[in-house]
Amino acid sequence: MEIFEALAKRGHEQLVFWSEPAIGYKGIIAIHDTTLGPALGGTRFWNYRCDKDAVTDVLRLSRGMTYKASVAGLNLGGGKSVIIGDNRTLHREMIFRAHGRAVESLKGRYITAEDVGTSVDDMEFVRMETNSVAGVRGRSGDPSPITAYGVYRGIKASAKYRYGTDDLADKHLAVQGLGHVGYHVCKYLSEDGARLTVTDIHAERLQRVVDEFGATAAKPDDIYAIDADIFTPCALGAVVNDDTLAVLRVDIVAGAANNVLGRAEHGTMLHERGVLYAPDYVINAGGLCNVYGEIHGWTAEQSKQKAGEIFNTLLRIFERAADDSIPTSQAADRVAQQRIMEAGNLKRSHV
Repeated sequence: MEIFEALAKRGHEQLVFWSEPAIGYKGIIAIHDTTLGPALGGTRFWNYRCDKDAVTDVLRLSRGMTYKASVAGLNLGGGKSVIIGDNRTLHREMIFRAHGRAVESLKGRYITAEDVGTSVDDMEFVRMETNSVAGVRGRSGDPSPITAYGVYRGIKASAKYRYGTDDLADKHLAVQGLGHVGYHVCKYLSEDGARLTVTDIHAERLQRVVDEFGATAAKPDDIYAIDADIFTPCALGAVVNDDTLAVLRVDIVAGAANNVLGRAEHGTMLHERGVLYAPDYVINAGGLCNVYGEIHGWTAEQSKQKAGEIFNTLLRIFERAADDSIPTSQAADRVAQQRIMEAGNLKRSHV
């Protein structure tokens, strides 16, 4: 991989590598764009197949955070960090303190929070070394419930646009991934009377949702071919790809996962097939709203209300896509890019 070419391709500002071999820490921080404000994005702890995969992931995720903040109307830039390793390790303090030092080296240009494979407890270790961390105890804490609420509102907006009503009673949803966010999404959907077919690679998570919400269990590889109204991916990314598109039988793709599209052209392929796609960084922005609210002293209710605005944001993006005859993924990018460009053109009026 040509690093500088990869940075230039998506317009990244900075990529930081930090290593503490004695304690097993290997971290990468990507800052995509700080036009709107300091870069904010969670820390993902994952056992990547190789370093190249980790770099690719952190670059894609950080760009998504820039667009997510922009579309949500938040004055934040986009960043992300990854720690390479086994996130099941019990030896976490020194790994996350080392990560805190890496974050602190950026002097406020990047603010981190929890993400896949990390927790509020991990962020407490990070806070021992830097103040550039959110989602810690005594503040906003776990952003998953607010993220799930925003996803739920986004699913209702998608249903409203596609079916003419946001009523999810008797709608069939295939939900992939039942972690912190996926579980809460299922809770909201169940309360609305939706019919759920669910899957997860962890048997205990799957059984919990089946028992609590009367869902039907499916094997992980079978979820893509379920004949449903809505596919709701809430696990890792790239789940809409050449293989899954061959078997996908839904009207809508709307879920919490980041980087749902394997490649940009998969958004076009969904559009050509008449499948309505809720762009991932728009529908899953609730967690970012939660963290932004923490930074600015919002109440929990204010953060939830902001996440609820995802409903109208998505409707505007769907309308723009229809007006411009383009996929919704491209319409979302245009909305994000426009706000960043306009902010970048503002003249400074202070010294």
